[in-house]
Amino acid sequence: MAATEAVRALEAAFERIAATRMAGLPLNNPALQVQAVGFRAQDDGYLIGVLITPWAINLVMLAATPSRELHLAADCRRDWDFPSGCYEFMGGEEAECGAYQFCSLFSPAFDFCDQDSAVATANEIMRGLFVEAPADPGPQREAARMAGHSLMEVPTTRRGFLRGVLGSRRA
Repeated sequence: MAATEAVRALEAAFERIAATRMAGLPLNNPALQVQAVGFRAQDDGYLIGVLITPWAINLVMLAATPSRELHLAADCRRDWDFPSGCYEFMGGEEAECGAYQFCSLFSPAFDFCDQDSAVATANEIMRGLFVEAPADPGPQREAARMAGHSLMEVPTTRRGFLRGVLGSRRA
């Protein structure tokens, strides 16, 4: 099975899910439809991309051929490393595409007013996934603070922001 066939199988599985067990649920965004975006091959023979559905937008790791090699038990997680950082994935399996792993990005997906904005976001996610994570801004922040500058002038990442907010709440 070619990579494009594997991605089509993933879309087919989620189109079936959208038409059956997710149909009519209030967490669906009616402006969105199932679409796989930006899937590309990984060195290890897997495919990575973004799957848009009416109820969620997920980063998805998929095998090029349907298999159980990506199978994870319901209570298990797996970390995948990318240039931008390490991300935690959960497992799923559907008859059309076999086992896959996903990392939730937006759930539910009410932040999107139309399919085009969801696709644009998915493309940016894929671009950003393969951009090297910036160096630790801690020393920059301390230097800015010591110089009397606003810490808001120092760029931060989502992960860095969350660590800062959550870290200060734990202290």
